[in-house]
Amino acid sequence: MTTSRRSVALAIDALRHGWAIRLDDRITLLPAETGFAPDARSRTMLISAARAATLKLANQREAAEPDAPVLIRGAEPFDLAAARVLSDPSLDLDYPFKGPFLAEHIQHPASAAVAMELARLAGILPAFLVDPERGGEAQAVATADLAAWKDTVALAIATRARLPVAAAEDAEIIAFRSADDLREHVALVIGEQTGDRPPLVRLHSECLTGDILGSLKCDCGPQLDAALEAMAKEARGGGWGVLLYLRQEGRGIGLINKLRAYQLQDQGFDTVDANNRLGLPTEARDFPVAARMLKLLGVGAIRLMTNNPAKVDALREAGVEVAERVPHQLPPNPHNARYLATKRDRTGHLL
Repeated sequence: MTTSRRSVALAIDALRHGWAIRLDDRITLLPAETGFAPDARSRTMLISAARAATLKLANQREAAEPDAPVLIRGAEPFDLAAARVLSDPSLDLDYPFKGPFLAEHIQHPASAAVAMELARLAGILPAFLVDPERGGEAQAVATADLAAWKDTVALAIATRARLPVAAAEDAEIIAFRSADDLREHVALVIGEQTGDRPPLVRLHSECLTGDILGSLKCDCGPQLDAALEAMAKEARGGGWGVLLYLRQEGRGIGLINKLRAYQLQDQGFDTVDANNRLGLPTEARDFPVAARMLKLLGVGAIRLMTNNPAKVDALREAGVEVAERVPHQLPPNPHNARYLATKRDRTGHLL
């Protein structure tokens, strides 16, 4: 398992650096966005089903998921400049004429699907030159390796310390780290841990724009502040709370792709359609990581602060006992009203 996890970590690193990967010793893929091989050329590209639909491929079959892989061929070989324009929907208004392209049969669909997920984990657009000429040396990775890399057994507590915060001066912060994943998650425990009452728990996915910069496009910053205040109130009444701060920016699509989605939202797309047009899933967060963190903290049943029933289901599927769902709703502002309505109408949030 260690070797498998290492190969995935190296493959993610390769994609971020613009190097090729080779999946299952069957298919070599050079990332369109970051590719570092100026002379690379390929007759075919791997893109997402959502991107293929946007390009209106005449023979494209309907795919079950927007991030499903599609193999396309053009009249001329693709170079990296053409591949980058083709892969990024935020550039469509600047480069409106593309094609014609045809969708072709994918000989190794499982390998292609893993490639799309590796791109998401690397925070890049899910688009590749396939078996490129002059693509450079490739990092080998196997389809089965991804499951081993996702296994949360490697996640462990790295350190902990007292951390006075505005909401609670006696809070404790605990940092978690996995050897094969650069994301370092943290938990903030407020109050005295006790088995008498399930803690008030909030899973908060990292949001640089909302948590740090005060963005009005989402409700992340106010939700974070309100959660800490609620936990501090709980502690004053003899209970306790746990904030899990998960390094899963943009619901798991990464900061750069989240900002690309913002560009598409400015063109009129809602948050779901913006993600999907990028070839990325609406929800890509890793809830087993949260379950592992709670286990390492010795937390049993929890009272979960969320408006999202799907989050409750995901945690229960990961083995967490959710004793109660505690609503966590805040008033909208003119900039995030559509975003909140989309969460209510399209992703099942109880708002």
